[in-house]
Amino acid sequence: MFLLAFALLLVAPAALRADPTPARPAPKFLSAAPDQAEGGRVLEGFRNVGVQGDYWLQFDLRVMPRQGPERELRGQMFGAPGTRGPLTRLIVDAPATHFILHGGADAQAWRWEPSATGPTAVSVPEQDWLAPIVDTDLTLFDLQMPFLRWTDFVYEGVANVRGRPAHAFLLYPPQPLAGPPDRPVPAAVRVFLDTQFSALTQAEWLDAQGKPLKSVTVLDLKKVRDQWIVKSIDLRNHTTRAKTRFALTAAALDLQLPGALFQPEQAAESLPTVPAAQIERL
Repeated sequence: MFLLAFALLLVAPAALRADPTPARPAPKFLSAAPDQAEGGRVLEGFRNVGVQGDYWLQFDLRVMPRQGPERELRGQMFGAPGTRGPLTRLIVDAPATHFILHGGADAQAWRWEPSATGPTAVSVPEQDWLAPIVDTDLTLFDLQMPFLRWTDFVYEGVANVRGRPAHAFLLYPPQPLAGPPDRPVPAAVRVFLDTQFSALTQAEWLDAQGKPLKSVTVLDLKKVRDQWIVKSIDLRNHTTRAKTRFALTAAALDLQLPGALFQPEQAAESLPTVPAAQIERL
C-alpha cells in the first residue's frame, strides 16, 4: 500500500551487485548531535507498522509526463498479514497486470498477466524492482520499501515536512543496487517518518552526491475504521520531471481474504468479491 499509509506494505532487502567501496551521499544533520540510539528505536518501531487485518483498496494512477498527454489507470490492492511478512496483491488495469508481493526478511515478487501468461505468476528478480510498473513512476521498490530494513543508516534528526515534524533517516543499501540502465538507481534513500502518525511522509532516492533522483511524497491521510491510511501520494522522477499521482478512491478493512489470493501458483483463481457494505468511498 504505497501503501497504509504507504506503510501498509512492508519490506525486504533489495537487489544487489558487488562493489567493495561504493560512493554514497553524506548525511545532513538537523541538530548538533541527533541521538542515534533513539533514532534506531523509532525506525525499528516503524518497521512493524501496517494496516491491521485483511484489506482491499481501489485507486487511480494519474500519469503526468513532462511532455505529451496525461493518462489515468485504475487499480486495486488486496493485503493481509503473513507469517513471515505482509502479503499484497496489486492489480493495475492497463490491460490487467497482477503483482503478488511477499514482504518481510525474505521478500519476493511475482507478475501475472491474464492475457499473456499461464495460470502461474512469474517471479520478478530483485534487480527488476526498480523498473516502472506499466510505464508509470510507481515501482515494486516503492511498494516493498526494502530501504526500511537496511541496517546501515544515520538518524539526521527532526525535520519539517509539509508543515509537520518528521524523523529524518538516511539509509544505505548493503551493496550498490542494480536496476534498469535508463532508470534512476539510488545510492541511498532518505525517509521522513511523521512523529505523530508513525507514517511515511516522504522518501527521496539520492545519487552518490546527494542529488534527488526521485521523491515519493504522501499528500494526505484518511481515517478508515479507526486506522489511518494514505489517501494520495505523488511519485516524481527528478530526471525526466515526470510525475505519477496515486489516489485512493475506496477502501474496505477487516476483511477475510482467501490465502490463495497471494499464492503465485494460484494467480488465475478468481478475485474475491468485496462486500459492498464494508466499502468506504474516499
